[in-house]
Amino acid sequence: MLEKFLEKTEFTDYEDLKSNYGVKVPEGFNFAYDVVDAWAKEEPEKNALLYCDDNGARRMYTFADISLYSKKLAGWFLSHGIKHGDRVMFMLKQRAEVWFTLIALHRIGAVCIPATYQLTPKDIIYRCNIADVKFVCVTDDDEIISFVREALPECKTVEHVAVCGDKVPADFLNMRAGIETSKPFVERADIKVTDEMLIYFSSGTTGMPKMIKHDFSYPAGHIITAKYWQQTEENKLHLTMSDSGWAKFAWGKIYGQWICGATIVAYDNEKFSAHNTLALLEEIKVTTFCAPPTIFRFLIKEDIRSYDLSSIKHCCMAGEPLNPEVYHRFGELTGLTLYEGFGQTETPVLCANFEGIDIKPGSMGKPAPDYDIDIVDCDGKPCDDGIPGYIVIKNLSKKYPVGLFKCYLKDEAANAESFRNDCYYTGDMAWRDGEGYYWFVGRNDDVIKCSGYRIGPFEVESAIMTHPSVLECAVTAVSDPIRGQVVKATIVLTRGYAASDTLKTEIQNHVKKVTAPYKYPRIVEFAESLPKTTSGKIMRKAIRANDEKSDNG
Repeated sequence: MLEKFLEKTEFTDYEDLKSNYGVKVPEGFNFAYDVVDAWAKEEPEKNALLYCDDNGARRMYTFADISLYSKKLAGWFLSHGIKHGDRVMFMLKQRAEVWFTLIALHRIGAVCIPATYQLTPKDIIYRCNIADVKFVCVTDDDEIISFVREALPECKTVEHVAVCGDKVPADFLNMRAGIETSKPFVERADIKVTDEMLIYFSSGTTGMPKMIKHDFSYPAGHIITAKYWQQTEENKLHLTMSDSGWAKFAWGKIYGQWICGATIVAYDNEKFSAHNTLALLEEIKVTTFCAPPTIFRFLIKEDIRSYDLSSIKHCCMAGEPLNPEVYHRFGELTGLTLYEGFGQTETPVLCANFEGIDIKPGSMGKPAPDYDIDIVDCDGKPCDDGIPGYIVIKNLSKKYPVGLFKCYLKDEAANAESFRNDCYYTGDMAWRDGEGYYWFVGRNDDVIKCSGYRIGPFEVESAIMTHPSVLECAVTAVSDPIRGQVVKATIVLTRGYAASDTLKTEIQNHVKKVTAPYKYPRIVEFAESLPKTTSGKIMRKAIRANDEKSDNG
């Protein structure tokens, strides 16, 4: 399968990989037909997906199964008016139907919009309206259904809602019944590789979340992620810890992994448990494992030596910088090395500790091949080694790398800011040492990375401001030894309200109801005023600096 995309698939070292790796996307490439159906035709009994949950459910799906169920689901979508270019949003956690849905929509050229199950009615309304969503699929969780039902009257373009599960309201479509009864769609749709395939919503930083557009070439961009960073192996189990609503799912739970012929683990856990995760790794004999740093921080606090993890050959992590002490402790307890990587919702892996690189704990490694990466200053000039600057992907007119997103939809200001000087400005900052290793510094637009989630301050501030006690507020990140960072809210109260622990709790609970619960401020501080520039803008940097000064005594 890899030979469809790469002239050379094996490399002696990093320099060989960097010099000779190159992805070529076949004419008219469509992941549904050219990967899933191809495997189903060549090796119909080849294992594709192992579904697991914490209640003991275990079910293996072959590529023949995935091909058939996705064809039936494609027929079902078509019967309900979904066609090429229509947008479908889904909040399906890690049900097996997530994979059927993605492949089914790829078949007919409809646009996938994965979303976290933690969205509130406000979040659902915003996403459906700005993206012109026509169809919504959700699990049968009571809260999710109630939130969608509450949002629907304000969702202008949504025509149908489907529920996946056993508890399907009479006024919603039954997704599983549709898969069982629908006639398979077996034709090959006329879809161009440049057509819109996938939209992810960013975490809003200076505004509401942006729509990130990927086309049908995107899956091929993740060969470097899966094969040469995660080290996935054909016919072996790979587990990436991620909900289906996050881009880490695309990174680690479908595209590059299936191109490599690996078997993906769908771990449909309701709540993270270090014990349950370790027990699953031991039971099913995972070969390659990827998770955000927060999970590794929890794993090393368990009695990890009591679990047999000998099946694991390769561990990697991304989502936020990894503390060196976690790297060393995990190695001491398991004998396994953690391979850090860096990238974005907009990209595949951009920098990583690839095979053959001597790892420097705390470094995100070296640049991925096919990506011309550099560190530049405010004027776009390359920074010398050791000098922090902005991470950019250069020379886009010469070579636009496979896997890099195409644009921010309906946001020309964001496009103008990100695409300039023939570069893509990632918005992240780092410095490079004399041996070519990159070291993450931070996000220049204040995104908070908490437990693997990327949280935009603006969304949290908007939620906080809906509480009657709040006059104004600023949301910033505070370092946390377990979660990496946590959300802090500095709040100025309106007249008539007094600061108290009771009010703090009330505001926190309010935010959990207004927006996704993981965004709530774990730290609330009341202040008489907020630091501002002469033009009236809140200086979040000053708040962070004061917090760091307090932490350092």
